[in-house]
Amino acid sequence: MIVVMKKGSKEEDVSRVKERIEDMGLEAHISKGSERTVIGVVGSLDKDKLSLDPIATLSLDEGVDRVYSVTKPYKLASRENREENTIVKVGNVEVGGDNFTIIAGPCSVESKEQMMETALGIKECSAHMLRGGAFKPRTSPYTFQGLGEEGLKLLKEASDATGMPIVTEVMNPKDLDVVLRYADVLQIGARNIQNFSLLKLVGQTDKPVLLKRGMSTTIQEFLMSAEYVMSEGNADVILCERGIRTFETATRSTLDISAVPVLKKETHLPVLIDPSHAAGKRDYVPALSKAAIAAGADGLLIEVHYKPEIAVSDAAQQLNIPEYCSLVKELKDIAKAVGKVIN
Repeated sequence: MIVVMKKGSKEEDVSRVKERIEDMGLEAHISKGSERTVIGVVGSLDKDKLSLDPIATLSLDEGVDRVYSVTKPYKLASRENREENTIVKVGNVEVGGDNFTIIAGPCSVESKEQMMETALGIKECSAHMLRGGAFKPRTSPYTFQGLGEEGLKLLKEASDATGMPIVTEVMNPKDLDVVLRYADVLQIGARNIQNFSLLKLVGQTDKPVLLKRGMSTTIQEFLMSAEYVMSEGNADVILCERGIRTFETATRSTLDISAVPVLKKETHLPVLIDPSHAAGKRDYVPALSKAAIAAGADGLLIEVHYKPEIAVSDAAQQLNIPEYCSLVKELKDIAKAVGKVIN
């Protein structure tokens, strides 16, 4: 259910309606737009109040413009809940709106030299945030699993040197506290997109959450995962399409470029594309990156390594710094053509 407040409604009006919602045993999620405040209502009525009609009850409040039911199962993530596009702020970086945000960095944190050289290189070419895996989900238990907290410390050093916020993955609930000490954005990887216990935990934090779509996850399931995070109180969710599993073997995964306009219609949350994991091969990353802008994405998550040939994981899909800088130069022209800005 959605409660739309009247234009110019005051804080006391919003607080009063919120209190009435909570008195019914329901949860109120407040979203402030440029002109109106909208309150998303979720939950089930208390047993002793089942005779109440929440829509009729709340519609009578003098500060309320209208109340209506949300037909989508993802109530808070739905475009019905919020017509305006959400802009997620990470330090001085804004994800969404007219901005085209680039998150770049290596697949795995390997060494201080690797992180500093890569971070300084991408910073010169319009990267906005720094990515790197300290805890790595690998198909084989015998391959490199990440440096753990030592990797997070190296990420922080590179972040301090460049001013770029950190995006890094949290895989295990027991690691959340240590990741929170270093990360600016919590990434939930494709393998954990339906780890609902983990989604609830990151939803209780005050850090933005970047959700990567699973290899076999439908768009509705993807948005329901976002709903798990948002229902715990964290509205700063960024969606990321990274390729789905099909019969095709020419690329690592099949980039579902159609997911961008579908998500843009269904949700107000910002949408990124990860061309590196979709392609699995660096040769295809530029074309997929350009397609992402043309389709209406809000940004990219690109793997870049100062020396991909010595990378300990996903070497084949990581761009080197000159390749990355050349790509960004081309992306700026396309971004301008579709009304986006790469600063």
